[in-house]
Amino acid sequence: MNIRVKCLSILLSLLLLLSGVSALAEAPAESSEYVDYAGQLGLNITSETVKAEVTVKTFIDGDTVHFYARGVTENGVLKARFLAVNTPETTGKIEEYGKAAAAYTRSALENAVSIIVESDNGAWNLDSTGDRYLVWVWYQPEEGAAYRCLNLELLQNGLCIANSTANNRYGSTCMAALNQARALKLNVHSGKPDPDFYYGDAVELTLRELRTNLEAYNGIKVAFNGVVTMNSSNAVYVESFDPESGLYYGMSVYYGFGLSGKGLSILNVGNEVRIVGTVQYYEAGGTWQVSGLTYRMMKPKDPGNIQLLSEGHHPAYVLTDAATFANGTVTLKDEDSERAFPYAELAVATSIEMRGLVVKDVYTTDNEDSSSNGAMTLTCEQNGVTVYVRTAVLTDTQGNLVTADAFLGKTIDVRGVVDFFDGHHQVKVLTYNNITIHD
Repeated sequence: MNIRVKCLSILLSLLLLLSGVSALAEAPAESSEYVDYAGQLGLNITSETVKAEVTVKTFIDGDTVHFYARGVTENGVLKARFLAVNTPETTGKIEEYGKAAAAYTRSALENAVSIIVESDNGAWNLDSTGDRYLVWVWYQPEEGAAYRCLNLELLQNGLCIANSTANNRYGSTCMAALNQARALKLNVHSGKPDPDFYYGDAVELTLRELRTNLEAYNGIKVAFNGVVTMNSSNAVYVESFDPESGLYYGMSVYYGFGLSGKGLSILNVGNEVRIVGTVQYYEAGGTWQVSGLTYRMMKPKDPGNIQLLSEGHHPAYVLTDAATFANGTVTLKDEDSERAFPYAELAVATSIEMRGLVVKDVYTTDNEDSSSNGAMTLTCEQNGVTVYVRTAVLTDTQGNLVTADAFLGKTIDVRGVVDFFDGHHQVKVLTYNNITIHD
């Protein structure tokens, strides 16, 4: 080998070595020291971006929060979608580390003394839904402290995946934070099970997701959380609040005769529970329900079990007027579509309150050998709109049977659960003390 070729060979080797060293420096090893990029970045309050100091209205999930923001929107509410991040879901199908991301965002902002949202350029920009603003979220953890970028914290702690992470004003810092989380194998990048996620054979979802996509889950085993509001005919009604839409969603859960003891006590009214069962259309009643519940005493933490989460809750009893109940619609948006639903259809299996209903007619069940003999259907009106109230067999405080005469022609307030029967929605009331009669 001549000297010139030998020198070129040595030079090439040195270049390759230096290139390797450079690559290693850009991708920190798993043992690298953790860098706090969120603390290093710093908020430039005088930059060309638009900014607003806000307070939290509603927490949605890890990367979506509704803020009160005066002067930014007409109604004073800014629905924020965090730039550069995509946290796992908790508002539809529940995904691994979604609960952890949502809890991190809530903790940071709940305890902040000040929150500032910032656009990526000189204007407030909407996301693809046309309803949410794409922002950087800065929070001051305590008086006198520097503002920290929550978007970056989610990235560097491995609580999200990339979402146009490089294509923004802080792109290089965002990518460094993301690459560090990947290198250190944090949370979503760890390959380890999420301790807050149930790894059973059921689809983890919210009641909103289930209620708005019932046919898609027909015959599918699902799992969701909610509060038990009523127990009737071997079934319970379970509801939960969806902060994004501001509505409650519910489901009828049929437990039949397969549960006893501890399993039945889990379904007590007022308990927050985890339901695991199969979605089915109940032909006889013309409604949807979840059935096939199990509870294994020897394995209380089995992902296939129903589980007690907490106690001491109460039905929401959302105050609703007859016009909204009978004729109202609700428009729901997601990432790809916008759908309108009849209000009562979405409210099925949730608890509501209606006031000032005038009882125009009463039908009393009187079928031979029927256990519901004495139950009543009250045809009511409020401002010319008809609403039906279905009662169980009622007795007053002295134990006397309550009959049609107690209601006919009277004005009443009722608390019950929305049900569907014989082609129309109705309010189902089980106890006399949930009906107030006005003279």
